[in-house]
Amino acid sequence: MQAVVCHAPEDYRLESVERPRPGPNEILLKIGACGICASDVKCRSGAEMFWGGEYQPGWVEAPVIAGHEFFGEVVELGPGAEEHFNIARGDRAIAEQIVPCGKCRYCDSGHYWMCEVHNIFGFQRQVADGGMAEYMLVPANARLHRIPQALSLAQSAFIEPLACGIHAVNRGDIQLDDTVVIAGAGPIGLAMVQVARLKTPKQLIVIDMLDARLELARKFGADVVLNPSRDDVGEEVRALTGGYGCDVYIEATGSPSGVRQGLDIIRKLGRFVEFSVFGKETTVDWSIIGDRKELDVRGAHLSPRTFPVAIDLMARGLVTTDGIVTHELPLAEFEEGFRMATAAESIKVLLIP
Repeated sequence: MQAVVCHAPEDYRLESVERPRPGPNEILLKIGACGICASDVKCRSGAEMFWGGEYQPGWVEAPVIAGHEFFGEVVELGPGAEEHFNIARGDRAIAEQIVPCGKCRYCDSGHYWMCEVHNIFGFQRQVADGGMAEYMLVPANARLHRIPQALSLAQSAFIEPLACGIHAVNRGDIQLDDTVVIAGAGPIGLAMVQVARLKTPKQLIVIDMLDARLELARKFGADVVLNPSRDDVGEEVRALTGGYGCDVYIEATGSPSGVRQGLDIIRKLGRFVEFSVFGKETTVDWSIIGDRKELDVRGAHLSPRTFPVAIDLMARGLVTTDGIVTHELPLAEFEEGFRMATAAESIKVLLIP
């Protein structure tokens, strides 16, 4: 089969590799599409990430087939897999990006998304390869979900990013009288906008440097959109909140400036949700968090128990991919796909085997 194999930073190759065969309680997916995530782009570039207790180039263990935003059709089942996953040949399915070990203190306590081993599809070769391929093996300890046949290719491929956005919004604990700011209107940021709107906050403000994305955010329910290249974000947010600042700030820019901006415009006793994956260290004045504002700072990692919610919201038409999934390219054009994933004219890029 054909697959995009990561060998090292800036060394990704389209190769012919052996098609996997499922063992006991394993299944084989025929991939329908695989999205290119910002973390894929940063990993490919060799940007340093905090992993394994230290900063290192990416967190990939090469060689490995890349990709964690995938879905596919069940085409083969190993012995016992039908009962194990409650799945049948011909079903459409998606696996969560993490493959939990099931043995560490976090898995044992039900916090599987924080698994200490923390194997992720497309990053750790000893567990399972990723979805930038024609076929993909899903191991027995994966968390698998069926997808309704009615969902389109774009909707199915966007389930993983949407599930991550749902978790981040849930971490914000949005109340009816809250002013919520979402900083960063990339694919997941735009998913957050739609989900946050469903929480019916008093005001929903979206910040981004690209006007086209801000227009989408407005279409998806943002009350106010701000572009830091021309708007004084601090002044505008304080003017909209009686001088106090926003109640909830969700950081989805991946830029250190997005963190500093949030600490400036959030009110005292506010809730700051950090979602982004950063390519470099971020330095801030921590006295803002404690001494000056007593903030509730919350991380948002992956998508615990939100895949079924994402599938349901998509199936009910409460969240759309219109305008978000902008490009679909064949797997052989993955180089162009990675280039476009960082280009201003695109938002979400899919690779189609």
